[in-house]
Amino acid sequence: MQTNLADFIKDTPEGREADAILRTCVHCGFCTATCPTYQLLGDELDGPRGRIYQIKQMLEGGPVSEKTQLHLDRCLTCRSCETTCPSGVKYHRLLDIGRKVVAERVPRPLGQRLVRAALKEALPRPWIFRPAVAIGQMLRPLLPQVLADKVPTAAVGQSRAWPEKSNHPRRMLVLAGCVQPGLAPNTNAATVRLLDKLGITLFEAPEAGCCGALRFHLDAHEQALDDMRRNIDAWWPHIASAGSGVEAIVMTASGCGAHVKEYGHLLQHDAAYAAKAARVAELTKDVAEILVAEADRLKPLLEAKKHSPVKIAFHSPCTLQHGQKIKGVVEDLLQAAGVELTPVADSHLCCGSAGTYSILQPALSKQLRDNKLAALTAGSPAAIATANIGCQTHLQSGCSKPVRHWVEIIEERL
Repeated sequence: MQTNLADFIKDTPEGREADAILRTCVHCGFCTATCPTYQLLGDELDGPRGRIYQIKQMLEGGPVSEKTQLHLDRCLTCRSCETTCPSGVKYHRLLDIGRKVVAERVPRPLGQRLVRAALKEALPRPWIFRPAVAIGQMLRPLLPQVLADKVPTAAVGQSRAWPEKSNHPRRMLVLAGCVQPGLAPNTNAATVRLLDKLGITLFEAPEAGCCGALRFHLDAHEQALDDMRRNIDAWWPHIASAGSGVEAIVMTASGCGAHVKEYGHLLQHDAAYAAKAARVAELTKDVAEILVAEADRLKPLLEAKKHSPVKIAFHSPCTLQHGQKIKGVVEDLLQAAGVELTPVADSHLCCGSAGTYSILQPALSKQLRDNKLAALTAGSPAAIATANIGCQTHLQSGCSKPVRHWVEIIEERL
């Protein structure tokens, strides 16, 4: 695709990146076939190719309007189009750049600004988020439906004890995150217990917090970069420790994993953090990647236990299969643990959670959720498993079957 970027952006780092991405696109349109919003709305402007044209137009100095903002807002950033694209277009980065330009040029209505500000300030701070969840649970019958659906009646995974402090020679960090400790406290606890059985000490750095994805995708890029720097500062002493540095930084929420793996790119122009960010990204692994690497230790433990087969439907989050390109790995691990996986039609499609999308675009999000649940429950599973806290709570809001993190299922079967 030929480009002629306007002066305001062409000589900036973002402009050069956008120009390279736009030139990669060959207009083929394969991306529209796997775009969830295009499938629902049937509008070219609500598909990746149409959004690319809109971003190109405004980066070349064309008009930017509320209509442009609406079509970009409707994108889930699920990255299914990237998996489909034969040319390797880095669509999600172009979208981030385009959304930032729109945010600077098109003021949002007051109501939208207030909602987005509340999300940016409350969700990344556990000391605000946890009490808010508790209050929401008490007031749930009085809340608007879109908010009531987001408030769990109880934690989606009741936490069991972490193992007594272990002191294995092998050590790894794990990110607590922002909303997961309040909504699904057993996810990290189960992961700690599981890796302890494999001879690995897993621990959290208390100073670390939100990975930065939430603010970044709400166009608060500078705040998000500060979140990333804070995490790097929290992790770096454990990474750089002479002779006892951690082997990996483990992610139990695939959304966080997809974002932390991009720290090196997002902070590449920060002289003080570029090298550290690249090292953090290199060390970051989804828990599935850790367990696959430990297959020789894990397999005998699973084989020693005889469990009755249980039918589970696995929902692979977009951030796992399209963002991190981890496909089929969790499914193999579950099957090795004696789980019978039920078939799931259109497994590449988003469930509609997409971070704060389910709050900001409730109608589209609900349609996608209901479609996904229909596919997940078609095989009559006893439960649904997934790999991301956002998907977990979103799916649970429309389903009577338990929706769990897949690590809990593996750990219980050891």
